[in-house]
Amino acid sequence: MYGTAPTRRDVLATFAAAGAVSLLPEQLAAAASDRSIRPFTVKVPQAAIDDLRGRIAATRWPTQELVDDRSQGVQLATLRALARYWTSEHDWRKCEARLNALPQFITEIDGVDIHFIHVRSRHENALPLIMTHGWPGSVVELLDTVAPLTDPTAHGGNPEDAFHLVLPSLPGYGFSGEPTELGWDAGRTARAWAELMHRLGYTRYVAQGGDVGALVTDLMGRQAVEGLVGYHLNLLPAVLAIGDQLPKKSEQERTAAGAFAKFRDDGFGYFLEMATRPQTISYAMLDSPVALAAWMLDHDTDSYYKISRAFVDGKPVGNLTRDTIVDNITLYWLTGTAASAARSYWEDARALAAALASGQPPPAVKVPVGFTTFPGEIWASPRSWVEAVYPDLAYFNEVDKGGHFAAWEEPKLFSAELRAAFRSLRSAG
Repeated sequence: MYGTAPTRRDVLATFAAAGAVSLLPEQLAAAASDRSIRPFTVKVPQAAIDDLRGRIAATRWPTQELVDDRSQGVQLATLRALARYWTSEHDWRKCEARLNALPQFITEIDGVDIHFIHVRSRHENALPLIMTHGWPGSVVELLDTVAPLTDPTAHGGNPEDAFHLVLPSLPGYGFSGEPTELGWDAGRTARAWAELMHRLGYTRYVAQGGDVGALVTDLMGRQAVEGLVGYHLNLLPAVLAIGDQLPKKSEQERTAAGAFAKFRDDGFGYFLEMATRPQTISYAMLDSPVALAAWMLDHDTDSYYKISRAFVDGKPVGNLTRDTIVDNITLYWLTGTAASAARSYWEDARALAAALASGQPPPAVKVPVGFTTFPGEIWASPRSWVEAVYPDLAYFNEVDKGGHFAAWEEPKLFSAELRAAFRSLRSAG
C-alpha cells in the first residue's frame, strides 16, 4: 500500500531547509511586515513522491462510462493511461530542475507569501510584463513563453520586442501561501500584483491573463493600479456576467453564444462546485491523486480531448504533452493546494454576485486593451463582443490554432500575439 503522506507543512519545511523560503504559519506571522524579496528553490522530499506513486497504484477505479464521449465525465481509458504514465515514466525531478533554472522568489504581500518567477531580459529597453495563470493551471503552463518573450532575437523577434517577465503563482496556488482569511478574491489579487510590480521597481508595465488570470488582469485595469499602461487578454471574463446581453446577429456571434450556453448548461459542473462548495470536493482532491487529476482534466471540451489524445493515442497537440500535463497536476498534489485554489472560485463568485447586486457598472478601463481569440477557447469571442466590453479596443486578432490554455498549447504563437499587442506601448510614454 502506501505510508503516511507528507503533509503540505512537511513539503514546505523541506523547501526551507534547502534554502527556499518557508511558508509555515508561525514564520508568516513573524514576517507579517516583511517586504523583502527572498530567493526560492524547489526541492520536494523523495518521500512525497514515493507516497504519490503509492496512492496512484492503490486507486479504486470505477467501471467504464456508458457513453463513447466525455458527456459522463473524464473517460476511464484516459485516466488509466495518465495514471500509468504518472507512475512509470513521469520524472518530477525534471520539472523541478526546469523551475529551479529560472530565478524564483517569495515576497509577503497583504499577509500572504507570493511565489513568482522573475526573468529580466538582456535587452536594455525591455517592457516589464506581469502574466497570470488560471485554474487548473499554474506557472507550469507559462514556462514555454519565457524564452521567446525575454529573448526574442533567438525566437524570430527583434530586440525591441523584449519583455522583463514576472510570473506569479496566484494566492493559494502552487508555491504561494494559502490565504487564512476570507476576502482573497481576484480584486485583492489585482492589488497585490500592483504592489509586487512596485516592489520590483517597475513604474511602467503591462499585464496579461487568461482564465482566472484574465479576471485578475482586467481588474488591475479597472482599479487603475499605478504603473499599468495596458493589458492583453485571451478570455473575455465579462461574458459570465453579461453573456445574455451580447449581440447574436452574425454567424460568429451565434456560434460564440451557443458555445457559452453549452458551457453554462453542460460544462459548468466544476465551476459551480468550486464556486459554491469548494471544501466538499477538496477532500477527494487532497486524498487521491487520481481524483485530483480527473477534476483538473474535466475543464473544457477542447482541452480535454487534446489531453486525452496525448495519453491514449500518443498524439499531443502543441505543448500539451504528457510531461507538462502531469507536471502541472503533480505541482498541485505536492503543494497540497487543491483546496485553497478551489476556494478562490468561491471568493470570486461572491464578489461577482455583490457587484451585480449593486447595480453599478464596473469602472471604465482607461488604458489600452488588446485581445486575441483562439479558436478552441470555451467561447471564442468575436470582435463585436470584445468591443462591447472595451469600446476603445487597441488590438484584436483571431488566430487559427490554440485553445483555452493558449500560452501552454501554442507558446510561439501566443508570444507573437503579445509582441504585436504591446508594440504601440513600447515608448517611454
